[in-house]
Amino acid sequence: MMQSLNLDQTIGAWSSIAKMVFVPHTEQEYERLVELLDSLIDRVGEDESHPLASMMDVIGVLVENYEAEHMPELEEVP
Repeated sequence: MMQSLNLDQTIGAWSSIAKMVFVPHTEQEYERLVELLDSLIDRVGEDESHPLASMMDVIGVLVENYEAEHMPELEEVP
């Protein structure tokens, strides 16, 4: 069974983190996310049960997607 989504609660929670978790469109935004990711890695490490582990995963995907789109030279050569 899918959990029901309480939008009012979600809006409140999202409003408090939206300035930190976003899709980067500029190099400056990308760099902000990389700094956040580095801080999360320092705090969370390999602890998958840490409350911020899933946030670290999401930020990591956002950083990877930006790099793949804007920095193709970072892609590994087969």
